[in-house]
Amino acid sequence: MRARLGALTLKGFEKKVEVDGRKHMVKVIGGSAKFDEGRGGGKLLRIKITAEVDGVKSDCEITYGRYSRRNAAVGFAMARADAERLATVTKAITGGVPRIRRMKNGQIKIVCGREHLEGFKRYAELTDAIERWLEETSR
Repeated sequence: MRARLGALTLKGFEKKVEVDGRKHMVKVIGGSAKFDEGRGGGKLLRIKITAEVDGVKSDCEITYGRYSRRNAAVGFAMARADAERLATVTKAITGGVPRIRRMKNGQIKIVCGREHLEGFKRYAELTDAIERWLEETSR
């Protein structure tokens, strides 16, 4: 990981955010990004964040892939009880609240778009992997 001028660091990042009318305190413990191969052979980007939300530690993982004819970069995370915490961490780090979809099987799907990926890219721990993934998966 090379240092970038003006890049933020995830470790030690703290912020108060409001999600769905409730205020939360987010403290990021660490984060990383790595590549993986999807079922169809496509290259995936897995972003892992460990954070405390209101004193409760949780591990968040958002998996980005390229989808549709437009080759759109979209990230998904599956959650059960901690969907609000995952959305809170995402908002604190990227500035945007992800879409939350409730599935019939009781799971909750968190959907992050390109704007969230650009927000993640501001942090030194994630920048290189995100830029490389974007370059390697573009058409």
